[in-house]
Amino acid sequence: MAGDPHSNAQLDDIARRTLDHYERNARQFFAGTIGHDVSQNVAALLDAIAAPAPFTLLDLGCGPGRDLKTFSALGHRAIGLDGSAEFVAMARDHSGCEVWHQDFLHLDLPNGMFDGVYANASLFHVPSAALPGVLERLHGALKPGGVLFSSNPRGQNEEGWNGPRYGSYYDYPTWERYLVAAGFLPLRHYYRPEGLPREQQPWLASVWRKP
Repeated sequence: MAGDPHSNAQLDDIARRTLDHYERNARQFFAGTIGHDVSQNVAALLDAIAAPAPFTLLDLGCGPGRDLKTFSALGHRAIGLDGSAEFVAMARDHSGCEVWHQDFLHLDLPNGMFDGVYANASLFHVPSAALPGVLERLHGALKPGGVLFSSNPRGQNEEGWNGPRYGSYYDYPTWERYLVAAGFLPLRHYYRPEGLPREQQPWLASVWRKP
């Protein structure tokens, strides 16, 4: 269940094993996700940013660089970050953007640099015991008024191994408690894919502002 304690060594082992899966399957992952339509999520982030464009954006867990390329093509300065060295290399090649190789559990981010952080299908891999620290670092990396977007597979606040990958699956009230505790203000949330009954919408997307 969410909130179970883990030691730092256990957390690092969870991250390593999950990242190993992506390292081994990077090419298949790229082929399987390059055509996904996430324009609703891209717009949710960009539309919520009040600063004048172009924006400086962090794509957290950028994978092979699909959305990095989109942000760059729209004229923004997009920087990627991923824990998989294979994904980092692929994202640099695919997007032409700067990409940082960092594990989410050991983020080293510049303070107050970003207008927006885009975390599409990435933060759910963070064990709940480490989530407050990760959110605190993301909050610090945003400019005042900056926006965090997240999209995660939703659940009933369970966490654990799903095959070779670790995941935490929150409902909205629990996710909101984590984000508010980290200093964020809720702007909106929605479920994906659009236009389907709720039981056929496995993704919870949400948008948050740093005051």
